[in-house]
Amino acid sequence: MPKPRPVDDHARAVHAAHPAIDLHADTLMWSRWVDYDLTVRHEAPLPRSAFAGHVDVPRLQEGGVGAQFFGLVSLPVLGRTRGLFGAIQGQIDELDRAIAKRPSALTKVRYAGELEEANRAGKVAALLGVEGAHALEGDASRLDVLAARGVRYLGLLHFFFNLCGFPAYGKGRRDDDGLTRFGHELVRRAEGLDVLVDLAHINQRGFLDACEAASKPVIVSHTGVLGAFEHWRNIDDSQLRAVANTGGVVGVIFAPRYLGGDGLEPVVKHLKHILDVCGEDTPALGSDWDGMIVPTKGLGDPTGLPRLTEAMLAAGISESAVGKILRGNTLRVLRP
Repeated sequence: MPKPRPVDDHARAVHAAHPAIDLHADTLMWSRWVDYDLTVRHEAPLPRSAFAGHVDVPRLQEGGVGAQFFGLVSLPVLGRTRGLFGAIQGQIDELDRAIAKRPSALTKVRYAGELEEANRAGKVAALLGVEGAHALEGDASRLDVLAARGVRYLGLLHFFFNLCGFPAYGKGRRDDDGLTRFGHELVRRAEGLDVLVDLAHINQRGFLDACEAASKPVIVSHTGVLGAFEHWRNIDDSQLRAVANTGGVVGVIFAPRYLGGDGLEPVVKHLKHILDVCGEDTPALGSDWDGMIVPTKGLGDPTGLPRLTEAMLAAGISESAVGKILRGNTLRVLRP
């Protein structure tokens, strides 16, 4: 297979000036399930695989990534309601072991200042986000425990209904019901703990309820947008504006099935739609690497990110906006 052409010097310089922050990768799930080593470089057994391991520290460094959010996944399948909180704790343990193995390259942070300090020291900053409040097993105080261990965002829903509300798709979907009383309680508790509220996967009514209830920025860690491609997974312009009104950010996913096409151009199309609807302060990156997706061509792992920067510039997105998409917008919401 021929080597791809080099990224042009200007795009590479812009990318280097804004070490990227990605809002969502599920790598720690694989570390726990199959003993995947985050600290060493992996090569995919197939050119594009959903199960090959997209993220590791060497490829984050090569791709100019300053910070990676790792999703913490628990799956309440077959009615399982216990052991979910323990599964989350186990994934945090996996990250702590990886940091202990390579402390000169990886460190855990919660705030923007810590992230910037880590990057100045040549380290990739690792942040944590819980994917679905079902992991709390109905006990809101467990969020305090997770925040103390470094969790920085809480996704209210995943593919299953829980005490917070209902998913946009998946088990227990109910489109006419919004955020529950417990959901409102969790929004308030999360904000008090400096835990961002993540609205990926929640139904539209619950999404808008949470934005209205929020007194701090909310995020959507990984999604596509309906204005760029019609798909049940994607969010509409009213949801984009609701996030923007809180001062939050929306991370664009790297999955072709939600982007409506393969390659870098569909990613750029979704980012440009958010720019058109909300302005420069809302779009961000939310790859969903290692989340059982086949990544879009050119972004099979973090080493492809300089090409995304090149594609954004080629599409007419300004350097200042590119810097905000790569880093600045997410860094802003991480400030206390």
